[in-house]
Amino acid sequence: MNRTEHISLMATYNQWMNLKIYEAARELSDEALLADRGAFFGSIIGTLNHLTLGDRVWLKRFAQHPAGYAALTPLSTLDTPQRLDRLAFANIRELQAHRAWLDQVILDWAQAISEPHLDQRLRYHNMQGVAAEKNFYSLVTHFFNHQTHHRGQVTTLLTQAGRDVGDTDLIGLVE
Repeated sequence: MNRTEHISLMATYNQWMNLKIYEAARELSDEALLADRGAFFGSIIGTLNHLTLGDRVWLKRFAQHPAGYAALTPLSTLDTPQRLDRLAFANIRELQAHRAWLDQVILDWAQAISEPHLDQRLRYHNMQGVAAEKNFYSLVTHFFNHQTHHRGQVTTLLTQAGRDVGDTDLIGLVE
């Protein structure tokens, strides 16, 4: 498997896992989703919001890549979050709809990446406004790792709330 195939696999894994997580989350009441469970972002909905806003920040940065990914153009109509700990979506239904849209954008973007793009450097500003420049492939790897990290937290919170997400292993998608 080459790097672009791996990125497409990770985009597919992202969508697959989000479908499972949101299905389990929709079984809980709004109150249960908003309950502070002692996680870094407080609640299940807080953690899901963080993940969605973080993805938006990174995808908007990736849209600045010299390759000019057309799949990321729809993000230009969205604001760039100033904070990643706010509730942009207070209910699971709105958040799930946005997440499904965003996951399709990620899939389309992942399929548009070519090997030479991955070796380029990307200039961007972090959340504090500090300029940075890093290898694009490393940033894409971080993007997917960040998703996996926080979905693991959400899976734990859902389990504590009595909801089973089921199999979460990437191996379930590998042939």
